[in-house]
Order: sequence, then C-alpha cells, then structure tokens
Amino acid sequence: MAAAGALVAAALKAVRQAAAPGVSTGELDRIAEAVIRDGGGVPSFLGYHGFPATVCASVNDRVVHGIPSDAETLVAGDLVSIDCGAILDDWHGDSAITFGVGALIPADELLSEATRASMEAGIAAMVPGNRLTDVSHAIEVGTRAAESRDDRKYGIVAGYGGHGIGREMHMDPFLPNEGSPGRGPYLEIGSVLAIEPMLTLGTANTKVLADDWTVVTTDGSRAAHWEHTVAVTADGPRILTL
Repeated sequence: MAAAGALVAAALKAVRQAAAPGVSTGELDRIAEAVIRDGGGVPSFLGYHGFPATVCASVNDRVVHGIPSDAETLVAGDLVSIDCGAILDDWHGDSAITFGVGALIPADELLSEATRASMEAGIAAMVPGNRLTDVSHAIEVGTRAAESRDDRKYGIVAGYGGHGIGREMHMDPFLPNEGSPGRGPYLEIGSVLAIEPMLTLGTANTKVLADDWTVVTTDGSRAAHWEHTVAVTADGPRILTL
C-alpha cells in the first residue's frame, strides 16, 4: 500500500507543480494519469461507479468529486483541491491536497492550513487500542483548535468523511470527521484508514450538482480537503501516501 501511496503522492506533486493560471483541470487530470501509469499503477477513480477521470478537481466552492474539464482553466487566486487514487498490485492508495493558484487570500490560506491540521490531529490518533471515533474526535478537536487560533468558525462538511481502504478503495468502516470518542471498532496493528477532513469558510451543508458528482457548498463559501492513507503500527501512525 505504501508503494501505491507513493504513486499517488508523485501524481499530486506533479499536478501541483503544473497548476498555474491558464492551465485546465483537464490537463491536470492527464498529468496525474500519466504519472500513475508510468509507475505501473492504474488510476482507481477512473471508471469508479462511472466517474470519468483520474482525479477529482474541486475548485473554490466545490468540496469534493469535481470533474476535471478542458473547458475549466485556473485563474490566479483559485483554491484547488485535488483528490487522487491509484492501484498497484491490487492495493490502493488515496490522498488529497489543497493549494492555491499563486498567492491565496489570507482566509483561504488559513482554511487550507486548518484542514491539514485537522487531518494531522486525526493521524496522531491512529494508534493501537484507540477506537474509530477517537480518530473522529481528534479531527474535530483539531478543527476547533484551528478556529481558536484563527479567530473564526469553520464548517465541518456534513455527511462526508474518511473510510477503510486496502484491496478496495472504499471499505468499512466510515470515518466521521467529528463526534464523541470511544465508539466503533478498535484500531489494531495493520488497520488502515483514509483520513480526510473537509472544511469550509461557511456552512457545513452541501448539494450535488446536475452532473451527479460535484459537491458544492450551499452558501458558495470556499472549501478545502486534505487526505492521507494511514496505517496503525506498533511504532505509531504510518502515512502510506507520502
């Protein structure tokens, strides 16, 4: 899974380096696919329940599952979230990053950093003996800490969260991004979860557009999405998508 995760990380790095004003999200998608296939992998999103691309490209008020397009070109100041998955030797890796096209306004920069910090708080809870919702609670606590630091509220996107991952991309259990600790299955050595908080500058509510994929905030506020695939080991959490 670490080998599959490394392919995902390489694809995301290439996409981020290529993202610039005038570049289309369709071009970013082709870059990611080339990196994955050149590394001997297969894009796990492409064709998944009919999804038509290698990455989900979610710009500004799009939260997740945005469909890349040659008709959509990036402009300076866009807040871009790219989610990517790869299969290598029947094992899956799944990761997402958020970045700006050029410099971001401070609010967007803080939003992305808050989302990443929330993910990192969840990762830190991936230790043997913890339970599933200990990770959920850690993500929520990470979000509230970011709110205190930034002196503003963030919306924790309702109804979306992380998941088990291994021989399939989406496996049980579902991992909420908030909630009380001490519930759900115990984490054991070898347990693997995709940890992926999604925060907004406004509402926690979303809607799905007419393409049946793209999830947007109902109030038009911007959103950020960070994700790593993480394993529980005897030596602590191991991020498999570095």
